Amino acid sequence: MNSSHNLLIKIEYLRKKMTKVALSKGYTDLESVAISQELDRLLNLYEKTKEKNN
Repeated sequence: MNSSHNLLIKIEYLRKKMTKVALSKGYTDLESVAISQELDRLLNLYEKTKEKNN
């Protein structure tokens, strides 16, 4: 399994987790924001990985 595939798995997991937390606690809750920031970081890393592999 390559690193971009692993990133996609983590990204999808965090998307689902963020949605669940945001719907139960609110979009501005600290946990929602923290998950969102981590998701942004992984998405940026994924884009860099894709560019590097092309």
